[in-house]
Amino acid sequence: MKRTWKSLLLALNWVLLSVGTSMLIILTQPIAPVPAQEPAASSTIDPNSPSSEATKVQKLQNALQPSTLETPEASEPKKPDSAQEPAPTPEEIARQQQLIEADKLYLAGQIPEAEKLYRQVKEPFTKTSIPEGRKAAIADPTQLSPGGKVYWREAEAGIASKLQTRTLVPLQLLVEKNPEFILGHIRYAEVLKQYDRPQAALDVLERATSLYPDQPELIKARVTALAGEKKWMEASLAARQFAILNPQNPQASEFTKLAQENLKRYKSHIREEIRGNVLGNIITGALGYALTGSLLGPFSALDSTIMLLQGEEAIGESVAKQAKKQLDVIKDENVLAYVNEIGQKLAKVAGRDEFKYEFFVIPEENLNAFALPGGKIFLNAGAIAKTNSEAEIAGLIGHELSHVVLSHGFQLVTQGNLIANVTQYIPLGGTIGQLFALSYSRDMERQADTLGTRLIVATGYAADGLRNLMVTLDKQQKNAPPSWLSSHPGGNERVSDIENLISRSKYNRYAYEGVGRHAEIKARVKQLLKEKKEREEKKSRS
Repeated sequence: MKRTWKSLLLALNWVLLSVGTSMLIILTQPIAPVPAQEPAASSTIDPNSPSSEATKVQKLQNALQPSTLETPEASEPKKPDSAQEPAPTPEEIARQQQLIEADKLYLAGQIPEAEKLYRQVKEPFTKTSIPEGRKAAIADPTQLSPGGKVYWREAEAGIASKLQTRTLVPLQLLVEKNPEFILGHIRYAEVLKQYDRPQAALDVLERATSLYPDQPELIKARVTALAGEKKWMEASLAARQFAILNPQNPQASEFTKLAQENLKRYKSHIREEIRGNVLGNIITGALGYALTGSLLGPFSALDSTIMLLQGEEAIGESVAKQAKKQLDVIKDENVLAYVNEIGQKLAKVAGRDEFKYEFFVIPEENLNAFALPGGKIFLNAGAIAKTNSEAEIAGLIGHELSHVVLSHGFQLVTQGNLIANVTQYIPLGGTIGQLFALSYSRDMERQADTLGTRLIVATGYAADGLRNLMVTLDKQQKNAPPSWLSSHPGGNERVSDIENLISRSKYNRYAYEGVGRHAEIKARVKQLLKEKKEREEKKSRS
């Protein structure tokens, strides 16, 4: 019996090695990147070009008109579409024209004059609720209030006497009454872990880092605590986010190293889990073959497993290759150059140089976008057609790029492999839409909103680009939310969070919007969508 079992294992290993080698050859073939193209001359803003006000208004009005997507032969009037973008009012057109003039001044280096115009047309935030009374962080106990000093002394005495209640009670009161004292949070978490309450310790550090996200010692304590609980991916994300969002901090490189170390541990753990599941996948698949005569099960499981073992970039490249085959992507040079230029500009400051970033536009009308692990971003044409400025599109791309940079998709895919057949997440031979349906957590969305906003700030766009995108979506939705909000939950709460971030960090809302350039590309995209609609209707009639 032992010989039979060993023989079976040797045979299965041979099958895995053979198929794995073949798959590695297939999966590692490079994909030609989308070439970075200079935008066409017609799609750039020339601040000095002469143009009459009437011509400018008419041109803008034409560009902003919603596309009806009707064929020339259509003679009967159609009922209003509740999902259709409403026609702009004269006031909205005048506002857009003023933003165009402000953009021209901004690009010409006349920043104060541009800012004056931006301020005239951009209303103050109404939902902002910055936490009141938040004090500057302190690290020295001598800077505490008299009450805070009492709590600290009591806690230190409790630690010395090893009395749990005497230690935990004053530390809890200390972090509640004096949250600005960074060492208090760190010490409280240490004591909670010491008394076998690791989750409570993580909760303390998470609350503290949300209040003071720029304090390196606090972030380091959270990274260490997460790693101690074998939450290596979360530890990696926490460290990487600090490094990316605080590039000028002297410890930024140290946090980058911490992120890489914990990501390496996470991948090692995933590999062990996957290898442990491979034999079971093959045996299950072999049993299925014996019963049904189909090899799809075992080979799909092997394909997916091998891909996961290669990491984030391999997943993105392999699935993007399938996506380009299965999806009808737009090939218009001006549109691609526009999206690629924005995307590459944002990617340059995102902090993950190991990825090959590619940006695709799908000729679909709804406002949606998706990110694949490894730097592959898919944008629906409707995202351009239904937004108002380049800053809004930059906000959308920046948000999706943040999911890539923070490894959110890879985390979901690998976790999915541990609980179910990974073929439902990586649809080899199936519909590409299954991978797009990955559902991010609210915490992941909050991280992507934060990093996405900071990316557009770092590249010179108005800080409220992503916030304005969400407001645009809110205005457009009628009975059902737009697709992007359906797959990226949060709604009004996220708008408020972004407003708080911008106000608290003093980010500049009165910077480049890119309204005129966006209007030109928007008009081109609407025309492409209209032509596609006409082709489909003509084909259906034939």
